[in-house]
Amino acid sequence: MSGTIVPDSEARGLLARLPETPRILAQLARFDRPIGWWLLFWPGAWAVALSGGGFARWPLIGWLLLGSIAMRGAGCVFNDIVDRDIDRKVARTAVRPLASGAMGVGTAWVWLVALCLVGLVVLLQLRLYAQVVALGSLALVAAYPFMKRITGWPQVWLGLVFSWAALVGWSEVAGGLSLPGLLLYAGTIFWVVGYDTIYALQDREDDALIGIGSSALSMGRHVRGGVAMCYALALMLWAAAVWQVRGQALALVALLPMAAHLLWQVATLKEDGVDPLTKFRSNRFAGLLMFLACLTVGSAA
Repeated sequence: MSGTIVPDSEARGLLARLPETPRILAQLARFDRPIGWWLLFWPGAWAVALSGGGFARWPLIGWLLLGSIAMRGAGCVFNDIVDRDIDRKVARTAVRPLASGAMGVGTAWVWLVALCLVGLVVLLQLRLYAQVVALGSLALVAAYPFMKRITGWPQVWLGLVFSWAALVGWSEVAGGLSLPGLLLYAGTIFWVVGYDTIYALQDREDDALIGIGSSALSMGRHVRGGVAMCYALALMLWAAAVWQVRGQALALVALLPMAAHLLWQVATLKEDGVDPLTKFRSNRFAGLLMFLACLTVGSAA
């Protein structure tokens, strides 16, 4: 199992060329599946753009990207340390390095610390207020792996975590948290719940068998409607954030491409096969559409 490359890796050819240890470390941090750090990064970039720093603060966007790669990797390592026994019972995750025994837990902890040090370098680029905001996410991150054991809605907790960069980006550019940034954050929580519910469709049967919770299970036959509701709430809250920044109806037009993309996800979603993974990954492009909307509104405000 030590040489196994997971089926949903987006860099199978590159991974296959790496020596065994670097390959396993890359898989443990999910470097071969960049969708995760894109989804963590986009809310921060949106906040920078909507608050008016899209062009003037472009180095900040770069730092947020680096921080997203490192901290998403650290989060995945921690999650796999906590979930290694559960992962062995789920077909999609059984070949992960810790679940399969390809890497020891001690080595994983060392790798986790190294990734956190990269995150620390990024943290030090921020003003003190934004640093405090960023550190406020640590308790949420640490608690997330346990949520599936105690609630049928762990995706809501993930929404709190994966949207946090919006608060960091906004507070760094604006100098503090204000209503538009909070509305942007709230809308992003519902976006995360929507797309991660789609992702969780892949594991519904295994999750039910081993007794852990997911929104895909909790929604039952109403997954499509539930995701649609999450996306609708996200768009409403984002529209309110845009209105706070630039109170003109024309500004709301900038959200239409994002709205159309989310509508496509829901309308064409198939709950079996590879479609959930395809729809989930399409949120990388959705993030770009939202960034362009925030850039347009923030630059003109």
